Amino acid sequence: MAISKTKSAEPAEALRSCKGAFIGVAVASALVNILYLTGSFFMLEVYDRVLPSRSIPTLIALCLLALMLYCFQGAFETVRGRMLVRIGGALDEAMSSRIYRAVVRSPLKIRTHGDGLQPLRDFDQVRSFLSSTGPAAFFDLPWLPLYIGICFLFHPVIGYVAIGGSLILVVLTFLTNRGTQGPSKKASEAGNMRNAFAQASQRNAEVMQSMGMLGRMSQQWETRNALYRQYNQTTSDVSNGYGSLSKVFRMALQSGVLATGALLVIEGMASPGIIIAGSILTARALAPVELAIANWRGFVLARQSWARLNDLLKVLPEADEPMALPAPRERLSAENLAGGPPGVQRITFADVTFTIRAGSALGVVGPSASGKSSLARALIGVWPSFRGAVRLDGAALDQWDADRLGKHIGYLPQDVELFAGTVAQNICRFEENASSEAIVAAAKAARVSDLILKLPNGYETEIGDGGSALSAGQRQRVALARALYGEPFLVVLDEPNSNLDADGEQALSEAILSVRARGGIVIVVAHRPSALTSVDLVLMMADGRMQAFGPKDEVLAQILRQPGRQSQVAQVGGPAALKVVSDGPETSK
Repeated sequence: MAISKTKSAEPAEALRSCKGAFIGVAVASALVNILYLTGSFFMLEVYDRVLPSRSIPTLIALCLLALMLYCFQGAFETVRGRMLVRIGGALDEAMSSRIYRAVVRSPLKIRTHGDGLQPLRDFDQVRSFLSSTGPAAFFDLPWLPLYIGICFLFHPVIGYVAIGGSLILVVLTFLTNRGTQGPSKKASEAGNMRNAFAQASQRNAEVMQSMGMLGRMSQQWETRNALYRQYNQTTSDVSNGYGSLSKVFRMALQSGVLATGALLVIEGMASPGIIIAGSILTARALAPVELAIANWRGFVLARQSWARLNDLLKVLPEADEPMALPAPRERLSAENLAGGPPGVQRITFADVTFTIRAGSALGVVGPSASGKSSLARALIGVWPSFRGAVRLDGAALDQWDADRLGKHIGYLPQDVELFAGTVAQNICRFEENASSEAIVAAAKAARVSDLILKLPNGYETEIGDGGSALSAGQRQRVALARALYGEPFLVVLDEPNSNLDADGEQALSEAILSVRARGGIVIVVAHRPSALTSVDLVLMMADGRMQAFGPKDEVLAQILRQPGRQSQVAQVGGPAALKVVSDGPETSK
């Protein structure tokens, strides 16, 4: 049942890896079902041999034999249950990393709904079902013909009664499946919507509280929760209704078999032991069907979850690891680039072409919704390119292994997100065995080392989920240090000074100059002109198109000379911006 840890398995591959374990469960189920005959044959012998002969030694011998067989039955059931739990654990070990990567990649490749964590919940549902009594019932179902065959050996009438009861329970199973499939799917979708709304409300708790929105948003929550409750109740009502009906029917059938056995004894067509033995055997024959009905809801949910996981992982296949390329050192180029958000065929920028040499910094400016941030995301490969290519030293981004490429890229997004852990762990990107020298060097490059040392535990300060222990400006500067960790060749900064004070902006400018000085490339998306002080190139975006590209002074002067373009330059500081960027330090090679 061991599964290779070197590469995460696909769902079908993971199941095939557990083939031996499933065979073991089937063997254990066979032994359990054979031993289930102990009770029937024990009562048959007691009624037909012990009572007529009044032999106490025979009764003691039968009791000891039955006790031993019951012990074996309990042992095999325990082993079967543990094997099913281990199968769930083996699937988790084989697929958890694959599913986690799919959860992380899905917002970058496809359009996701809710909180994006449905694949994790789906896999938990599959694993929970495997660890429940449901699979055991399905392994017991194939033994139903054996029990019915023995009932025929007792007497054909008892066999026909058992067949009739089985057919009725099969119909109930079909009705259970048909009745729960639709509501359970809708309940899952409604639950996703409810959870996503709750998470959004939690993220915006300050806004809701300060602006008196809590009451109105509570009504929105009640609407979503009522829908989830309705579908969940429908599913439970159907499942519990058919489960109760099957249980009552099985009890009634057992009594019917007792009456049939008694009638056969009265007519002299069977021995008295048939009465009890037939009743026990019929009940045991129908028990797996009843248990399957009781667990049918879990089975339907697990089947739907497994189907969704298969669909997701087919859309997000694991690519083969490409050949390792040398570290980029010379240039970044965009060739007729067009792109937009993942999962939506909507182009937010197009026809962007430029080349940047090592040691340069590019400022991307333009009005809001002009495609600046979309371009930044496409340049580092987190958003898809619908047309054209981004190349580092001539190699397109898709020719790189993602983890290797990440070492050569630093990225500071608009919405800074840090992870629960220490400041040092966040700076080194949670790299194992990261050297203290590299962490401190990144912090110093971002001019944030002194700020970190003033924290309660310095670099070992725990910052909480999302960096909640830090201010917005501190989070942004720590995230800048993370972007600079390992001296990446390409550093992309999206609105890097949105939460910075004057000292922070000065540190940002010095950090940009330090990247240029060591032969890296910096791309700065900015509205505020102070972020452009240390750049030597400017790219102007408007309406999703590249309007101008070239040396900073020439581009801004060119834009100012064009009728109607003054308002666009004003968004990065107007004529004052031209003076600021022109008077700033110039280190262009």
